[in-house]
This record gives sequence, C-alpha cells and structure tokens, in this order.
Amino acid sequence: MKLIPFASAMAMTTLLSTATAAPLETLDQRLSYIMGSNLATQFKRDDVKFDFDAFKLAVGEVMEDKTHSLSDDDKRKAIMEIQKRSAENQAKKAAEQSALNIKAGKEYLEANAKKEGVVVTKSGLQYKEVTAGKGEIPTAGDKVKVHYKGTLIDGTEFDSSYKRGTPATFPVTGVIKGWIEALQLMNVGDKFELAIPSELAYGKRGSGAKIGPDTTLLFDVELLEIVK
Repeated sequence: MKLIPFASAMAMTTLLSTATAAPLETLDQRLSYIMGSNLATQFKRDDVKFDFDAFKLAVGEVMEDKTHSLSDDDKRKAIMEIQKRSAENQAKKAAEQSALNIKAGKEYLEANAKKEGVVVTKSGLQYKEVTAGKGEIPTAGDKVKVHYKGTLIDGTEFDSSYKRGTPATFPVTGVIKGWIEALQLMNVGDKFELAIPSELAYGKRGSGAKIGPDTTLLFDVELLEIVK
C-alpha cells in the first residue's frame, strides 16, 4: 500500500474545516471522533503521511460490502513494512539523542567535579554533602525512607517526593546503581546533592518520556530514616 501526502494545502484546509464543524452529539459521532484521533496519533507517531482519498476508499468498501482493493496479504506486507520503517526511525532518533546526552553529560560532570565539596567516587558517582546527619548508615539489606527531587542537567524536574508531600520508602537495592551507592555513604539526617552518570542511572534505555537514553541525572536526596 502506497501512502501519499495530500495534493495541496487547500485540500488539508478543507478537510480540517469539515472535521472541526462535525457535531459530536451522538455516541456514534463521539466514537468516530475517537477512532480518528487514535488513527491520526498513530500516523503521526510512525511518520506516515495520511491520504484521505485512500482512507475514504477503504471505509466505503467496508461499509458497502465491496471487494477490498488490497488483499489481506497486501495489508500484512504494508503493515510489516511501516513497522520496520518506524522502528528504524525510532532507533535513529534514539541514537542521535543518545550522542547529544552523552556529550552534555560528560561536560556537566567534568565541570561539576571541580566544584568545592564535590566528591567523585571510583564508579563515577558525584556527591556533595549539604547537610550532615549523625544517624546510622544503611546497608544493602536495609529499607530507607527519603525525600528527594530529581532533575535533568538543564533543570527539568522529572520527579519529586517533596511535591507529592510524602517521603518515599524502598529497599536500598531497589533503585538505580547511583542511588544504591550514595545511600550507603549517607548517615540518617544527611542531605546530599548527587550527579549520577547515565551508566549508574537508566543507561541507554532511559525511563519514561523525560529521561532519554544515556542521560545524566541530578538529585537532592535527604535520608530521613532506616525503616526497621
């Protein structure tokens, strides 16, 4: 199946004006809108140019019980081809983003390591004690309660127990490598600033929408309690 762009900007304008004016009063209309929204989202994600004429042809054939212009085998081949192309595009974008993140992370860590009070461990973890606590130091077998805020090196916040208003409780070994190491350097009552290289965080896979591949992460971590 060959998908081609709209013939002109005027055709797109006509289509959009028609869609905008469509009523959404009945359940059928709302469901049709939802299906259109889902389809457009998928096309946009997979970088597919939407062909309205081909779409109308398919809808008409199905609704009027006509012979389909594409066989089931043709459909399967087209879907496999677009899935392959989409995967290749996503891999390319991820590789490009990864290279940018590695460069930015390296530059940040090199500069941060020179700041007063910053300690760099053998693994590459960087930490600075902001507040000194006098309590116990957790071990790998402990569970801890902490308050924390996580940001990217550009200042984008991606997580915060402070904003949720509730400290987080988890096993020392139940988090990323950088945290596992840092927690076992902290006394209860300590507050650390952490700069965690990507290999001690989420590495090439990243995490969620905000943490891309090979991203260096920054945390403010306050060790409140070892949970017995």
